Amino acid sequence: MVEFEVNGVAVEDTFCETFSVNIARILVTSVNRKWALEAALEAKGLGRSATIPPSEASIEAEAEETPDGRPGFIIQVLDRKLEQLKYWLIIRIRKGVIPYPKTNVFDALPREMATEFVNLKGTVIQTFGDGFEEETEAFGRKVFKIPRMDGWFYVESKFGITKGIAGGMFLILANSDESALKAAEQALEGIKSVPYVVGKFAASGTKVGGKKYKDAIATINDAYCPCLTPKGANKLPRDVRCVYEVIVSGLRLEDVKKAMRIGIERATEVSGVLKITAANYGGTLGKGKIFLHDLFK
Repeated sequence: MVEFEVNGVAVEDTFCETFSVNIARILVTSVNRKWALEAALEAKGLGRSATIPPSEASIEAEAEETPDGRPGFIIQVLDRKLEQLKYWLIIRIRKGVIPYPKTNVFDALPREMATEFVNLKGTVIQTFGDGFEEETEAFGRKVFKIPRMDGWFYVESKFGITKGIAGGMFLILANSDESALKAAEQALEGIKSVPYVVGKFAASGTKVGGKKYKDAIATINDAYCPCLTPKGANKLPRDVRCVYEVIVSGLRLEDVKKAMRIGIERATEVSGVLKITAANYGGTLGKGKIFLHDLFK
């Protein structure tokens, strides 16, 4: 396979597979940063992977400005299936945000990007008010004003949904656990500089389907699993001891590509990183392609 270099590190001229997803973007605020973050972390819980419900969810960024002027965090929730996204978005707000002190929730998706909407009228969020809730305007938004024991909870009455891109990824191959971890952390710090994008990294390294378990949705990507040598890991150079998968999704393809490029640049600054590559699955994950070489043209 042809390779090129970034910061002196070999990058394989291969591609990752992308696919279209439905994305909602919500803003969780509270009386201070501690409780805004606590609520955001709870609301995005179990959202690391898209392979099984409850819909993928990640914190995109800390908000610079909020409608109520308080600290807040932006969460992206995404799913291939629109109805699944609507369902789990409601559940994440109801179970992840309402119980936390002094929280509010607003739509953070630019309205001009919305192609669908989820209306909270008649959902478990509205009915939590048991008839004491009000549909009103506050903070320049149309909201439900719902009573709690610490005061009113304000939640925007509907949230926009747009089509976005998921599946952007690259693999960091390093000669030690420490180098791989540092490189992945640096990659994420770089990715954070790109708006409307979420970056994360995973140790699981999934592939589509399974060899032994044919009905599995996703299983370990054994070809890149160093601990399986010599039984597996047949795509790894001999000196590789640890691999992390950096995953990028976002509202726009150009942002995902930019974030991937910055992530690779930051990862390859770390001593001990031996190679950057990407995994693909014959089109079974997605029909779109992002070639690593094209990111640097």
